[in-house]
Amino acid sequence: MKAIIFDFDGLILDTETIWYESYKETMKSYKCDLPLEQFSKCIGSDDTALYAYFKEQLGDDCNVQEIEDAAKTFYEKKMTAPVARAGVKEYLEDAKKLEYKISLATSSSKMWVTNYLSQLNLLHYFDILITKDDVDKVKPAPDLYLKAVDSLNINPSEAIAFEDSLNGLQAALAAGLKCVIVPNPVTEHLAFENHHLRLQSMADMSLSEVIREVE
Repeated sequence: MKAIIFDFDGLILDTETIWYESYKETMKSYKCDLPLEQFSKCIGSDDTALYAYFKEQLGDDCNVQEIEDAAKTFYEKKMTAPVARAGVKEYLEDAKKLEYKISLATSSSKMWVTNYLSQLNLLHYFDILITKDDVDKVKPAPDLYLKAVDSLNINPSEAIAFEDSLNGLQAALAAGLKCVIVPNPVTEHLAFENHHLRLQSMADMSLSEVIREVE
């Protein structure tokens, strides 16, 4: 194994749970519910499925930008002091000690992840950041992971992807990577299949133990 490739949202920082709570509160004002299984369709990907649901529920009255702005206000009130998920920093430190290359492969923008990684004091661990700005198609398409392994100058079989979503898992597998699932509260109910290992938290097992298990 030569490289570790991390997803960002929901894996390094649990933005996903906060966004779900924020969209759910917003939809209440329209007298609509937002089931978790509906929100889960967009996790790890883009918001196409989510916006389609809004339009389906609200019809001609649907103003996606208005919903987005209201949800963002809720999100910013909730996400005042970002904290990385348990075990993340330890994995990054161990990967450096083991001299693995470290990359990010995320469906979010470079500005979004750079801002948070800087706040979390984790940006310096990464050799390269691959974001939606670098590819034509985000997850579940394999483009982000293919771009990452190409940029790291390795083969897909030489990298492990860490993911929290079904879209991310499908992207990693389609690109030929081994994939470790570390779900969060809004993805733990998903029917993950064909992954190489599943952890409740990165604090449950050291990176060296994970690599031995997966190899």
